[in-house]
Amino acid sequence: MKIRVGLVEDNLDLVQSITTKLGMFDDVVLVFTAKNGIEVIDALKDHEVDLLLMDINMPAMNGIEATSRIRKQYPDIKIIIHTVFDDNDKIFESILAGASGYLLKDEKPERLIEGMEEAMEGGAPMSRSIAAKALQLIRKTSDEKRKDYNLTRRELEILNALANGQTYQEIALDLHISPKTVRKHIENIYQKLQVHNKVDAVRLAIKHNIIGNR
Repeated sequence: MKIRVGLVEDNLDLVQSITTKLGMFDDVVLVFTAKNGIEVIDALKDHEVDLLLMDINMPAMNGIEATSRIRKQYPDIKIIIHTVFDDNDKIFESILAGASGYLLKDEKPERLIEGMEEAMEGGAPMSRSIAAKALQLIRKTSDEKRKDYNLTRRELEILNALANGQTYQEIALDLHISPKTVRKHIENIYQKLQVHNKVDAVRLAIKHNIIGNR
């Protein structure tokens, strides 16, 4: 079954070039072209497609905003960002907008078609350089989420104990310290996490992977 494609690109020379690339393959049919986000949203009212090749930098409405709107209105349509931009901000914004993949315009025709088939099968096709940057972004985001707020080993032990529902007295007995010392550690924890009670402390700690989700 042929993949029905919509091409969103404002450069007429590139429209012709990409159209030629798509015409090389029997399992793809180009249904329409559009010059910006507004045009593609209008075109989708009258045409059914399986996948969109979406440029980013376009007038009237850029590709990232169009992707976000289309994903909400047509969740089954796959959208591959097809662009010359490979900077981190564009990659991150595209992923957040709901893009199914991210391919650079200098990819060979075979890779473009392969990417579209991959997206239709539920995959997330990316140019090699984009995949490497996306992995770096994920690692960076994970590291930021995992920040420890400079909690000491003892404070982490007490925070875990609070998450497990232990009382001050129980924590003191387990750690062989006085309840007064436990209270002091908890005061320090609240100050470092900038919270005012146990519930907020535990919630924030779980959110930032300081402790596990109990």
